[in-house]
Amino acid sequence: MEEKDDRSTHYNEGSLTLSGTVMLGTGVMIGAGIFALTGQMAEMTGALFPLAFLAAAIIVGFSAYSYIKISNAYPSAGGIGMYLHKAYGDRLPTAFNALLMYFSMVIAQSFLARSSVLTPCNYLAVTLQDK
Repeated sequence: MEEKDDRSTHYNEGSLTLSGTVMLGTGVMIGAGIFALTGQMAEMTGALFPLAFLAAAIIVGFSAYSYIKISNAYPSAGGIGMYLHKAYGDRLPTAFNALLMYFSMVIAQSFLARSSVLTPCNYLAVTLQDK
């Protein structure tokens, strides 16, 4: 059986347009970052809340730039898994970093789920206490 070096994931060029990508990213950031987690962030940072947003914007800017450069170098539908494979090959660091990404996504989704459930419950509790 012949093994392919690039591990193509059947990426169809043009299947995800720039506008589609921007809408997808913006939807995730607005849905999770702004509506669900802003209150928790404000509570944790207090008066430094605007500076926390600025610091996050700078960090996200570097991360976005890195993803743009690597996706131009290796266009693939495989995402972070493909990039890890390109960087480390079929070795332990690939699996370890893939697991770290998986766990970070699980933790992020847990925060989002917690916020999505607790925010309406807290609002309802405060509203009922006022009556």
